Amino acid sequence: MIKIIYELEKSQRIDKFLLSKLENCSRTNIQNLILENYILVNNKNIKANYKLKNNDEIIINFREEKELDIKKQNIPINIVYEDDDLLVINKDKGIVVHPSVGHPDGTLVNALMYHCKNLSTINGIIRPGIVHRIDKDTSGLIIVAKNDRSHIKLSEMIANKEVKRKYYALVHGNIKHDYGTIDAPISRNPKERKEMAVSDEGKKAITHFNVIKRYKKYTLVECELETGRTHQIRVHMKYINFPLVGDLVYGPKKTLDTKGQMLHSKSLVFNHPITNEIIKIDTDLPKYFKEVLEKIES
Repeated sequence: MIKIIYELEKSQRIDKFLLSKLENCSRTNIQNLILENYILVNNKNIKANYKLKNNDEIIINFREEKELDIKKQNIPINIVYEDDDLLVINKDKGIVVHPSVGHPDGTLVNALMYHCKNLSTINGIIRPGIVHRIDKDTSGLIIVAKNDRSHIKLSEMIANKEVKRKYYALVHGNIKHDYGTIDAPISRNPKERKEMAVSDEGKKAITHFNVIKRYKKYTLVECELETGRTHQIRVHMKYINFPLVGDLVYGPKKTLDTKGQMLHSKSLVFNHPITNEIIKIDTDLPKYFKEVLEKIES
């Protein structure tokens, strides 16, 4: 069970408020939890359109864990941390995180279903355990929740900027500044629904970056996410005219043949959602990333 005290001056619908707290949990998921009385306010059942008032106590309970109806596949995965409540995966480039219309199987979720007995049910049968995502062609660290209690707490921590996530990205061009912050809201691109774009109507998005190394035509940067919008680093680096190498969606057509954007989720620092222990995980750059750096240096 998780308790949240509402302390905002402006009244707000509970489903909309929880959408901002529970990252990667859809409004439909939240409304279903409310409908099934898993979410209470002041120990009372409410409707999804309930308007919150100051000092309202929101209680989020958990569904009983049940076996999820999804194909289990013995796909090798690199587990870098695991306990009873969560695990952290170092995902390979080219692996889709969860099943979708174009990717019914062969995903990280299919592998997790084979390797793990329990996964959280917050995001339904398609995304069990998935607290946050990284793109198919982005490699690196991703947190997976084994139960609903840890999932809700981790989502709340991400929404409250309590999870430090750092990525390494190789971008086109030479960035002159050693560090910087990109504060630009992101929303769906109205001209291309599969893409994201910087827009005044978008959700707040902040990316901090530090230059790690400059090459003749490229720059290696470390990016720290303060928010977690879809394609955030890719969109933000394009916005400041330093698009990611290999990114055929947001970058130039003439780029290195890297089979997708050069982006690696390198490190995570967060407090364990149940024990409050500090978890620090850092990875080496994967082989494909090192080979590209060696190529452009030589």
